[in-house]
Amino acid sequence: MIPEQLRYTAEHEWVEVREGNVLRIGITDFAQNALGDVVFVQLPEANTEVRAGDVVGEVESTKSVSDVYAPLTGKILACNDELSESPELVNSDPYAAGWMFDIEVEDAGSLAALLDAGAYAKLTE
Repeated sequence: MIPEQLRYTAEHEWVEVREGNVLRIGITDFAQNALGDVVFVQLPEANTEVRAGDVVGEVESTKSVSDVYAPLTGKILACNDELSESPELVNSDPYAAGWMFDIEVEDAGSLAALLDAGAYAKLTE
């Protein structure tokens, strides 16, 4: 399942344009499936400035631990606090209830550098 309206990173994060320069970030269905049962999610602090490619959190599963990266440069606005109590939302609903954080980007035009659904599908073949 690769929603057409989202953008993607090679590190398996999805990016949804919200309002203005605000983006919502999570990990893809492909990533959560590869990880297995998610048991812990560490998220960044709100109001943190991040650069594209920075490690901003991690997802721990019964199989492994994986870093979560900032797809673009900006400021973390909010995090999905529900994941601290219910990390399994990343598995059950990765593109909605399992979202991880919102970021306000400096340059919304930098979205063009991310993968579209077709390119991400080829990456995960």
